[in-house]
Amino acid sequence: MFSVLVNRTYRHLFFAQVVALFGTGLMTVALALLAYDLAGTDAGIVLGTALAIKMIVYVTLSPVAAGFAARFPRRAFLIFLDLVRATLALALPFVDAVWQIYVLIALLQSASAAFTPTFQATIPDILTDEDDYTNALSLSRLAYDLENLLSPMAAAILVSAIGFHWLFTWTSAGFLVSAALVFYTALPAMKAAQTESPIKRIKNGVKIYLKTPRLRALMALNLTVAASGAMVIVNGVVLVKSKLGLSDTDLALSMAAYGGGSMATAFLVPKFLKRYTERSVMLTGGAMLPTLLLVFAALYSNLAENALWPALLISWAFMGASMSAVLVPSGRLLRNSAHAEDRPLVFAAQFALSHAGWLITYPLAGWLGSAGSIPQTLTVLALVAAPAALSACWLWPKDDPRFLIHDHPDLPPDHPHLINAHGNRHGHDFVIDGLHPNWPDR
Repeated sequence: MFSVLVNRTYRHLFFAQVVALFGTGLMTVALALLAYDLAGTDAGIVLGTALAIKMIVYVTLSPVAAGFAARFPRRAFLIFLDLVRATLALALPFVDAVWQIYVLIALLQSASAAFTPTFQATIPDILTDEDDYTNALSLSRLAYDLENLLSPMAAAILVSAIGFHWLFTWTSAGFLVSAALVFYTALPAMKAAQTESPIKRIKNGVKIYLKTPRLRALMALNLTVAASGAMVIVNGVVLVKSKLGLSDTDLALSMAAYGGGSMATAFLVPKFLKRYTERSVMLTGGAMLPTLLLVFAALYSNLAENALWPALLISWAFMGASMSAVLVPSGRLLRNSAHAEDRPLVFAAQFALSHAGWLITYPLAGWLGSAGSIPQTLTVLALVAAPAALSACWLWPKDDPRFLIHDHPDLPPDHPHLINAHGNRHGHDFVIDGLHPNWPDR
């Protein structure tokens, strides 16, 4: 997994991702505590609403940003967005009303909606070998998991020493370091058809995504991940602090358990993908998530109070592991379903459509956690996740080939999606997606 770090360009980008994620992880803990500080037991509603705003921004702005991003130099675009995020994070410690949380989150996540898909689509342009790219995906997942594991621990130490408001300053510092690393990195230019309007590029990216069966299955799996993840992120603070009467440090520990389970799976996924298909690995992870929600609902209803805390930690760890089994291979699906010219658009479509699931489950988890019981909330979220997991099994063909041949009659004849890496046109009616640039013409 770590062999890809010998690539200097990728190494700089990876460490830029790590420091930005670490700062974002501190902000996640601080935001939960800020919501609790302002709203008390209604913190779940406040946090759920804030995260719903974040998802609305992601769903609406990320495809638009991808359509226009090709008009700007990639490196300058990423640096600018990091600086915007750093500035907005510095304003969060001064919040003294709930509505201010909503406004600042909307602005900060608007920058992230443009940054993240652009960043993700850059990696396959740098690492063209599939094994290297698979290792990079696992390493990226590991970075997310280390953030879930280490930043809550760091947050617990910092909260006890200086208070949670200072965590937002560390978030800003993370974005600044990320901007500096990108500044000293030479990035490949975005490949795009300059004759196409941004609006047409936006539409083409969504069409490519929705016409690919395995990506439609991925969209269903995204909802499964969102249903389980919303329970952890939105109701974790209420469950740990109000229901179990535990401390801020325990909240950080519960989030670390979730990240630890995901990290363990991220180490194993490259080996799994050498023996099993992406379909097998991802559908297994998707099936586990609603099962775990129902199991924890039963445990919560039947266990003695002193046994609930270890049961929560174990359940959170297994949910993190199952989530990672779905998300780590997803980058390979996107890479193998589009040419380089269309990758930023397809990654942006995935970013938007995946967060549409969170847009549903974040407020649902918050409202249910406030109005009902924990077992009821877990059961309803499981009833959201289970049909989505079953739909993914139905949508994803069992004999799905790695490289797809399918119809694109709606795309113009000069669209780069219909031209291979040698500049020779495939037939207008059919195109092989994911064509490797070193393969001969077919």
